[in-house]
Amino acid sequence: MSTQEKRFGPTALLTPANLMTGFRLVVAPVFIWLLIEHRVSWWTVVVGLAVAASDYFDGIVARRHGTTTSGAFLDPLADKVVVIGGLWACVLSRPQPVSFFIAPAILITLRELWMSLYRSYAARRGLSVPASRLAKWKTFAQDWAIGFTVLPFTADRPAFADVTIWIAVALTLYTGWQYYADGKKVLARAR
Repeated sequence: MSTQEKRFGPTALLTPANLMTGFRLVVAPVFIWLLIEHRVSWWTVVVGLAVAASDYFDGIVARRHGTTTSGAFLDPLADKVVVIGGLWACVLSRPQPVSFFIAPAILITLRELWMSLYRSYAARRGLSVPASRLAKWKTFAQDWAIGFTVLPFTADRPAFADVTIWIAVALTLYTGWQYYADGKKVLARAR
């Protein structure tokens, strides 16, 4: 690390990583609106890539400058807004009478709500259970499933999105179970 780089303590709020996460939270509604109104368009792709890039780079910046408790709260929140909002926007905008994304959207939404409650439960006991590397792949798969519905050269081939979303569902449910199992171990050790 160069002497020019500033390290932030765990209670810092205005950090470069948090600003990138804040950008994601502000741009997420624009992305969701684009998905609903103009699903297959290069504008939707560009905004979606900006949102996904901010997710990727804020993690790198946070590790370089120091992770914060605010970032640990805001980053998963932004992920949930983008993914859940994006999935439900896909449900509303896909041309089929009954979207193939409905069951995955329900499963992923329920898992994310459950995880938020479980994280809150653990946090009240002063515990933090770190996310696994596989959880990053889960988010990556969710993003790609949404991306395949908006890319002009894959939007008319729904199999790309449909297969990817079910891979994302499998990763989502597995990482939720893994987080719960790891959390039980951490809670048992804390007693």
